[in-house]
Amino acid sequence: MTACPPPSHPDTLLRPVRAAAEAHLCNARGSHAWDHTRRVFGLCRRIGPVEGADMDVLGAAALLHDIGRGCQDASNGKICHAERGEVLARPIVETLPLSEARKANILHCIRAHRFRGGQAPATIEARVLYDADKLDAIGAVGVARAFLFAGEVGARLHNPDVAAEDTLPYTADDTGYREFRVKLCRIRDRILTAEGRRMAAERHAFMEEFFRRFLEEYDGLR
Repeated sequence: MTACPPPSHPDTLLRPVRAAAEAHLCNARGSHAWDHTRRVFGLCRRIGPVEGADMDVLGAAALLHDIGRGCQDASNGKICHAERGEVLARPIVETLPLSEARKANILHCIRAHRFRGGQAPATIEARVLYDADKLDAIGAVGVARAFLFAGEVGARLHNPDVAAEDTLPYTADDTGYREFRVKLCRIRDRILTAEGRRMAAERHAFMEEFFRRFLEEYDGLR
């Protein structure tokens, strides 16, 4: 296995990338705004060294991974933010002092990070970014983001009269509990790295307990 090059000083490589990402995300909805990117970046910095990732590639990809999110939100999910993000990131990545192979890897990471993106993460950097993005969707932060997103699309708190699996996204029934039932409960089993799986197990357990308690309280049982 080829050893990864030592990471550049973050101010040298990532400062312009960070500025470009923040500019793209300045009007994003709160659930996928700059705060989310910053947390994913931090998770990548935690997982990446354990997994032997190229930290320059991974850092740039983490900062840019959601810059297409505004397009997806504006289209109510019709546009894939990973596909659009790859397009938007291309001119930014092209300016970086990296080899063409490393630039291509950054773009691949962005394209392959989505839960339903249609392209499997094929490099260790793409797998780490995929896991970091998913980890931010579960656990305590994941629960908070699920309800934040529900508020953004005008969903109610909960709808006990219909199975979550029978409801539609971007509707009044796109609740935090629906997000858990149709997506978040499956994330633990789709994590790709060993370090990511270790972290996901704890976050999943917290989330399971939260929603069990949530339903009991909603029905007045506790």
